[in-house]
Amino acid sequence: LLVESGGGLVQPGGSLRLSCVGSGNTLEYNAIAWFRQAPGNEREEISCISRRGQTTGYPDSLKGRFTISRDNAKNTVYLQMNRLQLDDTAVYYCAAGPAGWDCGWYDTWGQGTQVTVSS
Repeated sequence: LLVESGGGLVQPGGSLRLSCVGSGNTLEYNAIAWFRQAPGNEREEISCISRRGQTTGYPDSLKGRFTISRDNAKNTVYLQMNRLQLDDTAVYYCAAGPAGWDCGWYDTWGQGTQVTVSS
């Protein structure tokens, strides 16, 4: 079970840090990805971090602003979001792949956390 938290309302230019916690299960052996979906848009993959800490690339619009990281001691994967923009408004989801697999396939999803960027 994955549980996201950290979403909320933030002004343009602000920052948020989202957390994805494994509830009742360890994430240590799983690749974890962050996705987002805005109303009317397709789901977009933001980035993935492998069980060894390697990360995949970010969409051009997010490079330099969003950073994925993990703390296995806390069983948590983070998404640091800086310089937020209006079009970052979306529901943000984390997803886990099967234990031992690399990024690219995910079979467990969290319920999502809403991020709203508004002045």
